[in-house]
Formats: sequence, structure tokens, C-alpha cells
Amino acid sequence: MNIILLGYMTSGKTLIGQKLAKILNKPFQDLDHYIEKIENCSISDIFESKGEIYFRKIESLHLKGFLKQKDMILSLGGGTPCYGANMALIQEQTDTKSVYLNVSVAELGKRLFANKMNRPLVSHLKTQEETTEFVGKHIFERINFYNQANLIVNANQSPEEIVADILSKLV
Repeated sequence: MNIILLGYMTSGKTLIGQKLAKILNKPFQDLDHYIEKIENCSISDIFESKGEIYFRKIESLHLKGFLKQKDMILSLGGGTPCYGANMALIQEQTDTKSVYLNVSVAELGKRLFANKMNRPLVSHLKTQEETTEFVGKHIFERINFYNQANLIVNANQSPEEIVADILSKLV
């Protein structure tokens, strides 16, 4: 069975994916990191030099490639489920469970503000309050896609608790 992790920026998709992969002895891949390796530049540089449309096309292309693999764990970029037919494509997979790591807007705002220099989408925001407000609006636009996941997990807890919660729901 494939496990696809989705959620907003800084929701813990990569960390949780790595932990699940170790416990379940499955290969793990982070879609954004894979694209950065293939393109030999950062996601923000791809956006800047080639544009979002280009990025979304290659993102969908690589997602399709990963979905052909079996018995792996994949973490998506925060926007991946929200563009094109990506979420429908994920839902069509019979041997795949999608997991939404649901983190509160306040916590996401806090995490993103602390890490804003590595997040071009929020790097221009000057306060944690502005960042939290931005996240709230952005989540509102994306929540319908995230809520289509097979499993929704409270990711406001420790990584160990999140992993245990996911494993208990997969059984």
C-alpha cells in the first residue's frame, strides 16, 4: 500500500513520512525535494525563472510517476492536491491511502513565521500575526482538497503521536 501525506507548509509531511518509512520499512520520497533534484534548483527558483504553470505541470507529471510505484510513502507539496486533477488522481489509486496532516492555523502561522526566510510565499510578511492571517486565508482556499484525504490526522501533537495515530487508522 502507498501512503500519501498532504497538508499545508510546515505541517510535518516530510518528517512524518520519514518516520513512517522507517517503521514500515518502505521507501520514502518527498515530491518537492525530488523536483528540486531533477530540476537542479529550488522550488522558489523554479517559480521565479519558469513560472508556476511550469512547476504545476512537472509536479503533476512526477506525481503520476510516483503513483505507479507500489508500497511507498510520498509527501506532497502543500499545493499539490489543489491543482489540476491531482487529488482525483490520488483518489483513483486502489492501493493508496492519503493522509491529511491537519495543523491549526495558529500553529502553522507560528511555524512559518519562524522559518519564513526559507518560505518565499511568506518571506515578505513582517509579523507572526500577518503570517497567521495569510495562512488562514490560504487554508480556506485549500481545505476542500485536503479534506478529501482518506484519513485526517490531528498534527498538533508530537511526531511520535502523529505516527501512532496514522498507524492505528491504517489497520
